Amino acid sequence: MFHRNEGRKLLKEEIRKRMKAKVDRSAYLFDNKALRALIIPLIIEQLLAVLVGMADSIMIASVGEAAVSGVSLVDNIMVLFINAFAALATGGAVVSGQYLGQRNEKSACEASTQIVWFITIIAIGIMAVIYCGKWFILHVVFGAIDADVMGHANTYLMIVTASIPFMALYNAGAATFRAMGNSKVSMQVSIIMNIINIGGNAILIYGFHRGTEGVAIPTLVSRMAAAIMIMALLCDQKRQLHVKRTLKYHPDWRMIKRILTIGVPNGLENSMFQLGKILVLSLVSTFGTYAIAANAVSNAVALFQILPGMALNLAITSVIAQCVGAGDYEQVHYYTKKLVGIVYVLIWVMNAAIFMLLPLILRAYNLSDLTAETTKQILYFHSISCMIIWPLSFSVPSTLRAAGDAQVTMVISIFSMWVFRIVFSYILGRYMGMGVFGIWVAMVIDWCFRAVCMCVRYVRGKWKLKRTI
Repeated sequence: MFHRNEGRKLLKEEIRKRMKAKVDRSAYLFDNKALRALIIPLIIEQLLAVLVGMADSIMIASVGEAAVSGVSLVDNIMVLFINAFAALATGGAVVSGQYLGQRNEKSACEASTQIVWFITIIAIGIMAVIYCGKWFILHVVFGAIDADVMGHANTYLMIVTASIPFMALYNAGAATFRAMGNSKVSMQVSIIMNIINIGGNAILIYGFHRGTEGVAIPTLVSRMAAAIMIMALLCDQKRQLHVKRTLKYHPDWRMIKRILTIGVPNGLENSMFQLGKILVLSLVSTFGTYAIAANAVSNAVALFQILPGMALNLAITSVIAQCVGAGDYEQVHYYTKKLVGIVYVLIWVMNAAIFMLLPLILRAYNLSDLTAETTKQILYFHSISCMIIWPLSFSVPSTLRAAGDAQVTMVISIFSMWVFRIVFSYILGRYMGMGVFGIWVAMVIDWCFRAVCMCVRYVRGKWKLKRTI
């Protein structure tokens, strides 16, 4: 008996020592330096995009309310295409990243070449459809709008539609650079693109008084410049990922199918999300002017509250795709835990700063007392929800998509949005009298359901059987 107990003690001690022993991660794909080099440019790029969007809206406002309305109507359509191209590009990045994880750089480059060509051809087709269907968009999709709003929308649509192929090319190029862990290039190109856009707006609107043309032309030129720059860099054959220098395109349908397996579900998910936002906006408008203003300001500030998470999700996709390609799920779990933890830290820091600055932010918008109070309630609630739930709802799914489990995340997201966000918006907002605040509560209920489903899916591990290549 004594020897048996002694043996058990020794066994427990040995297990304890092994558990305490430090895991050797020197052979892991990404060290802390590589992660910093990937994450910091992504945060800067996302922050720049939000700030430039705000500056753009201020400049457009100086042209007049009709211009703001016309540009806004067209931008609602353009956002759908931007999201679609970003989703397709993510599909290409996941496939390329998984090949890199296998140390199969030839196939990784082939995937990059295929997505660049495929997304460009699709974008040219969309551009042609928009030009041919201009009357339908202006008179049917936009409905009965004033003649001056129609004029501004027509001018903006005619010019900005020409930028669609360049917008697609930039998205494909940026996603490819992120797939190889190099987000610095896409950040630098984004900075130049936004400088051209803001500088062009300032010169043409304030200097030459070009109105809507002054908004549209810099958008076109900046997207052209960004596409040309990122493609020129991606044609460098010395890079780990590059595209072939040839104008002859031979579609590899097997490779394209792999890309679409990730890109299409991701695109549908994003499109349904935009549609949900539009449906919710129609409900907000029934609560009165104060509700519309409170919702608009809350949306603007909320972008900053989740900005670190949006940047880190791009990093998660790049890192996890390579780990899955290498077939090393220990690294997948390690980096998921580490990167989701970083999302939590950065979101807490960002929201703590917004908590302190919120009185100043609301004062800057010069809102009425009722609107300011409603906005404050929404943003405090949204901030707390971000710090607790958002990473589980949106960062964990990034791991699942990078592993090839995009169909399941799409089904969960679309079901959750329609059942919880849309239906509960009407229940809480209209029928329970919570107004615009109820709509934000419904959104967080949607997050909670997603978080539970995504975490259960991740823990059960069925996504490990969904490798794309």
